[in-house]
Amino acid sequence: MTKVDFYILNQGTASAAMLYACRLAEKAYRSGHEVYIHCEDSAAADTLNQQLWGFRDESFIPHSCHPGDNNPVLVGCGDYAGDHCDVLINTAQETPTFFSRFQRLAEIVSKDEASLQASRQRYSFYKNRGYPLHSHTING
Repeated sequence: MTKVDFYILNQGTASAAMLYACRLAEKAYRSGHEVYIHCEDSAAADTLNQQLWGFRDESFIPHSCHPGDNNPVLVGCGDYAGDHCDVLINTAQETPTFFSRFQRLAEIVSKDEASLQASRQRYSFYKNRGYPLHSHTING
């Protein structure tokens, strides 16, 4: 069963959520996991793709927006997540339809009202279906 972690950021911006997605992706990649980062739309996926190239000077995360590239980190949107099934990082407002095939799901929540409201709905969705849930407050 998919383990679901909510990461509640102390900042209320989409850029803070994208930066934290990069940090989580780096940590998961360095731990040997394959990662799919699910974005709201193609514009958000392009932004995150660019951010992964240089969010930290000393970091390199092999990634792509194209499932056929066979990189350990894939960025995308929509209903196709390639063949990845290890770690899913969700930056979108909706629950990805394919989430249950992943071992772990990281839900990133910024403190703006729309993000908080959508995360409450996702939390209820997972809870009502019996998924193990954990919340983490991120202060930085």
